[in-house]
Amino acid sequence: MAQMQQSQEAQLQQQAMMAERQKQMEQARLEVMRRILTPEARERLAKVRMAYPDVAAAVEDQLIQLLQMGRIQDQIDDNTLKAILRKVSPQKRDIKIERV
Repeated sequence: MAQMQQSQEAQLQQQAMMAERQKQMEQARLEVMRRILTPEARERLAKVRMAYPDVAAAVEDQLIQLLQMGRIQDQIDDNTLKAILRKVSPQKRDIKIERV
């Protein structure tokens, strides 16, 4: 019984550590975005994140990768972010329904 309780406590402690690590990674990610995006671009990315979280995550990953490679020199403005979003976001399909 005591061994089972110890294993549950260890699992809870491990989950807490993982949650803390994930929180720290998210904070670091937000700090990087704050540093490389203008306020307008950050606002646009936040709106995209609400509607399309997967697209926003892909853009953030791409921006972080470009920063690590040293390809981002200045802050990314709203127009540049729009261009990146156009390339990353899924293309809309024209759906045409014809009645017979």
